[in-house]
Amino acid sequence: MTPRWRPWLLTAPVWLAVGGSLSLGGCGAAERAPQSTFRLLDGSTLTSADLAGRVLLVNFWATTCVSCVKEMPQLVELHRRYHARGFETVAVAMSYDPPEWVANFTRTRQLPFKVALDTDGSLARDWGEVKLTPTTYIVDRQGRIVKRYVGEPDFQALAALLEKLLAEG
Repeated sequence: MTPRWRPWLLTAPVWLAVGGSLSLGGCGAAERAPQSTFRLLDGSTLTSADLAGRVLLVNFWATTCVSCVKEMPQLVELHRRYHARGFETVAVAMSYDPPEWVANFTRTRQLPFKVALDTDGSLARDWGEVKLTPTTYIVDRQGRIVKRYVGEPDFQALAALLEKLLAEG
């Protein structure tokens, strides 16, 4: 049987290159978020155990990523809207992003959520070989990845998903 040519495979990279969002679905109902230790800007650590029972958004980003910078105010707004209901945000700066740039961005934008440095790339590897930014994961209260976005998410749909996940808890 001759394999069929799938032109849509060629459009995804083009769509992402021009700023589109690619939602990769639920990543499998049983896929658990990796056990992680986030090294925060202030030198402290935050572990998966610290985040247990919360709905979590993990955003891999870089200060040099135009889409990342563009979506950051919306991530701030989501965090402020849902944090008191059991929602946590962790923004993970990619290993190639200079820590002083990340610290300056965090300070000047007054980011209200946790910002981690992935200095050796291990978090990006553990979370599915993240190479493109922004890449965002949504984790439910049971520690399962329920959604992964590559590129800027549809924030209206993301807010609806967060409402649903927070109501389940």
